[in-house]
Amino acid sequence: MQFSSRYIVLFAAAVCGVCSIFVASSAVLLKERQELNKALDVQKKVLGVAGLMDTGERLAREEVQRRYQKHVRPVLVELMTGNAIEGVDPASFDQRTAASDPETSRAAPSNLAKVLRIPNNAVVYQVFDDDQLRSIILPVEGKGLWSTLYGFLALEPDARTIEGITFYEHGETPGLGGEVDNPRWKARWRGRKAFDDDWNAAITVKKGAAGTPKEDPYRVDGLSGATITSRGVSHLLAFWLGDDGFGPYLGRYRSERGI
Repeated sequence: MQFSSRYIVLFAAAVCGVCSIFVASSAVLLKERQELNKALDVQKKVLGVAGLMDTGERLAREEVQRRYQKHVRPVLVELMTGNAIEGVDPASFDQRTAASDPETSRAAPSNLAKVLRIPNNAVVYQVFDDDQLRSIILPVEGKGLWSTLYGFLALEPDARTIEGITFYEHGETPGLGGEVDNPRWKARWRGRKAFDDDWNAAITVKKGAAGTPKEDPYRVDGLSGATITSRGVSHLLAFWLGDDGFGPYLGRYRSERGI
């Protein structure tokens, strides 16, 4: 059986139309679930870097949300001043979207982390046990070898001592730069110092092995075979702990607490 060219074109157009409707409908119907899963993943990473969720621990959605709501108080802050912003739900704020919009961000000065734009605002996660502050969690990002690394840095209440670090999204080489995911490497950050005695960002990833946190407080073991990724981690931390990142917020925090 032979079909005319007109029939083939119309049939193909009809198939494409039906498929487009199906894909569009699926995207709309699944959008809410995708947003919920995205929020849940952020909550898991915050709990993990705060030590409120063990590596590899599998929790039901309800338990993740219970722990998060019990211990974590997100705060939206203005990066240039360090002031908290009232009247805006931090859960509704998307930092990546804000950074990509010229109306809600500014061009970053030249920096080794290769951050191109800085959002006007960012979310800081304060973690409590009852009413006692136990850590401050800062979102960080910057270029590695192949990708942008997105993660969280947790500081103890002294705003200097590192409680933990995690990277939740990157495209670094598995077994090399991808070792930023290795729990053994992440465990080596605990107890290191993010700032020196003059409150200059000082933490770096060195080439080779570092000493203990007491002996070598400002350096962490490098990732074997991943020099550029290691440098990228050093650069992104220097950026976000500095004046163009969370420096003003941390300065205000220290001033309010007499640190």
